[in-house]
Amino acid sequence: MKFIHLSDLHIGKRVNEFSMLDDQRHILTQILHIIEEEAPDAVLIAGDVYDKSVPSTEAVELLDSFLFDLSQRQTEVFLISGNHDSPERLSFGSRLIDKSGIHIAPVYNGEITPYSVGGVNLYLLPFIKPAHVRRFFENETIESYTDAMRVAIEKMSVDFSARNILVTHQFVTGSSRTESEDISVGGSDNIDAAVFDGFDYVALGHIHRPQNCGSEHIRYCGTPLKYSFSEAGDTKSVTVGELSEDKQLTIRTVPLTPLHDMTEHRGTYEELTAKSYYENTTYQEDYTHLTLTDEEDIPDAIGKLRPIYHNLMKLDYDNRRTRTNNVIHGATAAETKSPLELFNDFYTERNGQALSEEQTAFLQSVIERVWEE
Repeated sequence: MKFIHLSDLHIGKRVNEFSMLDDQRHILTQILHIIEEEAPDAVLIAGDVYDKSVPSTEAVELLDSFLFDLSQRQTEVFLISGNHDSPERLSFGSRLIDKSGIHIAPVYNGEITPYSVGGVNLYLLPFIKPAHVRRFFENETIESYTDAMRVAIEKMSVDFSARNILVTHQFVTGSSRTESEDISVGGSDNIDAAVFDGFDYVALGHIHRPQNCGSEHIRYCGTPLKYSFSEAGDTKSVTVGELSEDKQLTIRTVPLTPLHDMTEHRGTYEELTAKSYYENTTYQEDYTHLTLTDEEDIPDAIGKLRPIYHNLMKLDYDNRRTRTNNVIHGATAAETKSPLELFNDFYTERNGQALSEEQTAFLQSVIERVWEE
């Protein structure tokens, strides 16, 4: 059984106020060509299909077009909701279109019926929180995301002697994050990879950088596009997998070429505006982050640089003044820390000591409860 693993399309996303719709349209067309060439038995889309729970009209139209084109290629498509999606909105009409080969996971209700493709059982488990699972299994002890995933899988009654693939959207402990993902609430969304033992492949969504989680059979395929400058050095791709009758798994990737790359450049104003630096490259059309190292600010720097770097997204300085400005560095760190980490930093600064284990557990439960509501 051959499959293509996608996730985190984030259709409708804006990056630094730039709409990514044209870039997404371009990359989805490229993905369709890859699907035609690979001729998989199934296409797995592991959540965060949209960037917002209430997507724009343009985002809905683009997904509609993509799914229609997929349906014309005689391949089975399996799609789940992620934490950015509204499961109710995404699954609207799913029973009506199921016969077209587009299978969208319903809102989690405690019961998951597998699909069968080429002798492989496919389980679709959308993004879940402990509260979602507790609602249906009140007698189970569910205090963490790992507990929730463990119980949800146990209740599937999976026959692990057969071939089984799970499509889900969660954060597996130890995965390498980027700046474009949601920061975890108190670090509580971590899931131990051990809960997936027994599955022949786990198609994960949520993390934007392609990577395996401990072994090849638990994998994030990553986003098809770069959505932050922390991904500037990454190579985006489509994951292609094959699962043989004797449960042998082979994984490879097919690289994707974006409409606009995302690049970072550093130097003085004079260096970055020299024709010898940017001519005969794609730099002028890339989504760009420039860091100026001049000690004095350049008047109207953005206005002067945009005629050269047409898609300049971000401009900052690195010099003696900024390196000694603690406020700027603090604000940058705040963007990459969870609420629990931020509160702990504040508490430590005010009290001269970190939160105790008891305080941390209490605060984490409060944050989690508020987030679930």
